[in-house]
Amino acid sequence: MEISRRTMLGVVATGGLASLTVAQVRAASGSEAGTLSLMPDGAKTLKELMDVLDKAPRRRDFKEVPMILTEANQWDFDAFNALLHYKGKVKQVWDHTQLDGPWLNLMRNSLNCQIWSFHHPDFLVVSATHGPAHLALYDAYLWDKYQLAKLTGDKYKENVFLKIPAAAHADPMAVQDEDGAYAPADTNSIPVLQARGVVFLACHNAIFEVCHKLHGSGVNPDKLSVPQMVAEFTNHLIPGAVLTPGIVGTIPEMGLHGFQYAR
Repeated sequence: MEISRRTMLGVVATGGLASLTVAQVRAASGSEAGTLSLMPDGAKTLKELMDVLDKAPRRRDFKEVPMILTEANQWDFDAFNALLHYKGKVKQVWDHTQLDGPWLNLMRNSLNCQIWSFHHPDFLVVSATHGPAHLALYDAYLWDKYQLAKLTGDKYKENVFLKIPAAAHADPMAVQDEDGAYAPADTNSIPVLQARGVVFLACHNAIFEVCHKLHGSGVNPDKLSVPQMVAEFTNHLIPGAVLTPGIVGTIPEMGLHGFQYAR
């Protein structure tokens, strides 16, 4: 199942979901991801952060967005600020650029090790997503409208990274189940990782660059300007994504707040 229904995507396209919270978007879309929870026992601090992030508004009613963001209301400042000030002791930020690679699996492995080997249930993983990997943070509406599959060399005909596998609904207490929710087979998906507390950061620079490329190549069905196209792409980020002004400039801020860098 996709994280958003196509009928809901049409509502988003008309600007009907301006500044709603993540929880409201998921409830309105009937998303299966909204009911999935794989938080470990004892993750009190992590659950508190997830609640704050779910309630933090995301502005998704942009009409135009410039190349460089200069105002806090142009990105998800409140959600990112909550993330920066997470009270958990162990937190890690992954620098992810490759769509076709082990990026989701690496975060799954990191979670399993920290939670059950080192006994840190409040371990926070953040995906600093940019480059080609950022294609995974756009909804089905954009993938269809802008033929984003072509940017993957048609390897991915749709955004498969938003699929929720059957294994995600296995017994969450069966930690050692080789076909369960924490195993490598079929559970490397964005909604499953989000259900485990992983936060996906979106990159404005990546949005601008892909829009500039599409605009220049004539993939522009509505004849939008680049700032207008950037606005549309921003408005169609997946639920739960936290928009930043640019990943490579945001990672140092996270380092200043105790996040361990991984790539």
